[in-house]
Amino acid sequence: GADYHPAGFPTWSEGIALGTLKIEREEFQAMDGNTQGYAKKGRKISVSPVAALPVKTLVHECAHVILGHCDQGDLTDSEVIPHDVREVEAEAVALLCCESLGLPGAEYSRGYIQSWGKGLAITERSAQRIFHAADQILRAGRPATAAQQDESEIP
Repeated sequence: GADYHPAGFPTWSEGIALGTLKIEREEFQAMDGNTQGYAKKGRKISVSPVAALPVKTLVHECAHVILGHCDQGDLTDSEVIPHDVREVEAEAVALLCCESLGLPGAEYSRGYIQSWGKGLAITERSAQRIFHAADQILRAGRPATAAQQDESEIP
């Protein structure tokens, strides 16, 4: 038979993901040299042009948007998530996405999570939110196959 060729990593596109998730990328404006990226209300993110790991940072900022962290200042009936938990959640999403796509940065993500997590366990609720957000980001960045496009065009 033919030689076995294992399936590669699924292709993932930043542009497709941002479009699907309805997240807008803005020009980086932060003057703090330590800031790698940020997310703002209105589903807007920015990544420093000199970010050490720009895709990991992009996914981290997308996670903040998807997880609703940018809406924390709004008056809602929902719970307010502490800053340290928001950072753990967003970075855990980045870790899962980067590992799934075979991208570098896992060791930095683990250190970031440990630092913000302060030795506490991730709650079941946060774990569910993390896995859901990672799945959304990974799925959003995959180009649709011809069959999927045909199905989506059926009225």
